[in-house]
Amino acid sequence: MDNKKLIDKISTNLGRSKEDVSKLLEAFAGVLRERCSEMDSVQVPGFGTFEPKKRDERVMVQPSTGKRMLVPPKVVVGFKISNVLKAKLK
Repeated sequence: MDNKKLIDKISTNLGRSKEDVSKLLEAFAGVLRERCSEMDSVQVPGFGTFEPKKRDERVMVQPSTGKRMLVPPKVVVGFKISNVLKAKLK
């Protein structure tokens, strides 16, 4: 499901305009980006937890050429599903 379909589905379920839902999703993404940049997790009750993780610098080998490249360190966001949502999906 892409972003446009997600906004359509949420706006239909909530009876809100697509603009309101789009602003809500943008605000959530902004809060998530801000908190994860500070290495703080974001927990959504009944849904799950977004946790930032640091990936160390590493050396990668290009399979086709055999060339070695240095991959810089970065922060990635992981998601851990809540037990409530996991039970509903089963």
